[in-house]
Amino acid sequence: MVEKSETIEKSEHRGLWPSLYDPFRMFGTRIADWLSPATEASSSGDAYDISMELPGVSDDDIELTVADGVVTIRGEKKTQEEKKGDTWYFSERQYGAFRRSFRLPEDADGDKASAKMVDGVLHVSVPKKAGAEAKAARKIDIAKE
Repeated sequence: MVEKSETIEKSEHRGLWPSLYDPFRMFGTRIADWLSPATEASSSGDAYDISMELPGVSDDDIELTVADGVVTIRGEKKTQEEKKGDTWYFSERQYGAFRRSFRLPEDADGDKASAKMVDGVLHVSVPKKAGAEAKAARKIDIAKE
């Protein structure tokens, strides 16, 4: 007879109800990911690069941090447009906060990260540590008793 382990449970709820709302459990996270700014991450010979499309976002509304090997980009888009004519009026506002985090490889030097904004695209560059080489896999012998 196989017993059900408590460590396998997804939540503290048991029975029929959790299975009904499981598909909606991460719905908010999925929506946030879908609405996040478009981002590209790449690696060159000497640096890791992250580019994020942020049209209409001011440099002052962006916070860029590097801590514990993770680059985090936070910001808020605040745009407002208002046009008036003799017989018409148009007003549009867009507001929204975003946050994206990227784990850096071990050979990245987060202390020397830099960023610049060019034509509505944020470019973050994290140089690779000097002389850092990818560690080759090492075979470990199994001791015999």
